[in-house]
Amino acid sequence: MRVIRQKILITGASSGLGAGMARAFAAKGRDLALCARRTDRLDELKAELLERHPGITVAVAALDVNDHEQVPKVFEALSDELGGIDRVIVNAGIGKGARLGSGKLWANKATIETNLVAALVQIETALEMFKDAGDGHLVLVSSVLGNKGVPGVKAAYAASKAGVSSLGESLRAEYARGPIAVTVLEPGYIESEMTAKAASTNLMVDNETGVRAMVDAIERERGRAAVPWWPWAPLVQLMRVLPPRLTKPFA
Repeated sequence: MRVIRQKILITGASSGLGAGMARAFAAKGRDLALCARRTDRLDELKAELLERHPGITVAVAALDVNDHEQVPKVFEALSDELGGIDRVIVNAGIGKGARLGSGKLWANKATIETNLVAALVQIETALEMFKDAGDGHLVLVSSVLGNKGVPGVKAAYAASKAGVSSLGESLRAEYARGPIAVTVLEPGYIESEMTAKAASTNLMVDNETGVRAMVDAIERERGRAAVPWWPWAPLVQLMRVLPPRLTKPFA
């Protein structure tokens, strides 16, 4: 029997996949706790969602996930406003980066810190909340690039997402019998601000299609899923066995 998670927290919810998931869950009648750095966009999104779905509750809060001390405070405040949280979607991330050895350490360091270290802080915070509540669903938004190192400007990004996927797999083993469900999502190229300059545009799907696939996998509480299934589930299997020199088309 599928569990209905009514109160959902999404980080990085001001645009792209985060905002898309918020719209999709709002359409299902779920209450939402949305946080991101850009509060003006969050306020606009909240107004949009409440106009379309007046029966739901939407709480918003400013959060820079790299401010580690603020993460538990913001999660707790949003939980209090909604009367609890039963699903946390760790979605906040950035796609900046540079070729390793190019002298742009700052860009790669920022990617690792935001996508992996900050994700760890969110994970720890969510797990503590779920343990107190007795159950919950943790969703980690990784990437298909977490399955294989790639050359060029996406090297640090791929490494950060490999770390997120690894944390998720560890947690799936830790909570194999519950009470916390864990989902590792590996989106392919889906239209968003982050993928606007992606090289693999021939593999791009529109935002609505991509978000629909993500939300479906989340609702089914899949353990690990490349989304959309086509073409990414078969391509992930191929990526895992390709020699490193042949991974450039996916970067």
